Amino acid sequence: MTLPSTAREIHLASRPTGYPTEANFELVEAPVPTPGDGQLLVRNLVMSVDPYMRGRMNDAESYIAPFRVGEVLEGGAVGEVVASNAAGFAVGDVVLHFAGWREYAAVDAAGAVPVDPGVAPVNAYLGVLGMPGMTAYAGLLDVAGFREGDVVFVSGAAGAVGQVAGQVARLRGAKRVVGSAGSAEKVAYLVDELGFDAAFNYKDGPVADQLAAAAPDGIDVYFDNVGGDHLDAALRSFNAHGRAALCGSISNYNTPDPVGPRHLGLAVGKRLTLRGFLIGDHEHVRGEFTREVGGWVADGSLRYRETVTEGIEHAPEAFIGMLRGDNIGKALVTL
Repeated sequence: MTLPSTAREIHLASRPTGYPTEANFELVEAPVPTPGDGQLLVRNLVMSVDPYMRGRMNDAESYIAPFRVGEVLEGGAVGEVVASNAAGFAVGDVVLHFAGWREYAAVDAAGAVPVDPGVAPVNAYLGVLGMPGMTAYAGLLDVAGFREGDVVFVSGAAGAVGQVAGQVARLRGAKRVVGSAGSAEKVAYLVDELGFDAAFNYKDGPVADQLAAAAPDGIDVYFDNVGGDHLDAALRSFNAHGRAALCGSISNYNTPDPVGPRHLGLAVGKRLTLRGFLIGDHEHVRGEFTREVGGWVADGSLRYRETVTEGIEHAPEAFIGMLRGDNIGKALVTL
């Protein structure tokens, strides 16, 4: 295979204020890297755009280092090995790694995970069988302590994580699963395709009122992808000893004035557990996740959608659209 001398990658041109714009990104032609000892040269096939990346565009202290202005972005990707200087990897292998936002990447072998396109499409390893799927699984079971018979509420339920969390709850024996989403199309997807018992469009009225109508007997578990008014509504709907897995707060990612819950005092009398988590702390469930969710995907019990954008030049557009909620399911970019 003859490799090109240059390839395209996306740099952070400037730090966004509020919602990112395409002016915050720059498409750059860069030399194709030469892999060093213990490295692979990977031609990326598909890359992920994820909500957490918005926080990395700010120059602020967080659990992960911020992106640097003028340098290439990074994120999950799956690609084909086109050159290998590492034992155990051969040309033609397909690997999952963290050097997305570029067409070619030099990847340390220690940071590359082999995947089998014969078991599942490569896209799935960035979605339902990847970080989002495992986040849903660990958050619901390991963090929120889901139990059979629980009433579960999932916000952002038509997104990459939410679509899996709600179905895991259903398949594990939830009494009732309720989801929120931002359009009538997404609400129909949750109920008609994924088997949620009820869903509502949060734009149609106060979230607290809609949640109370959808879960008249209260909720036991809340999987939070949104924060803000959704978290406040969950506090009001919780039954005693309710548990929340705090996964994300996308309603506050693009505003300088984040909105917090006004009814946090209810957590005292209701004896609630509100627990934030990062998926990296839950590697111990990976084997169980792979077996159970992989089996459900294989037999059709668990369904999912992807919103795929073609071309690295359109990656900023895909990222911005994902933050606006344009996607159903996992947002991906094919290269």
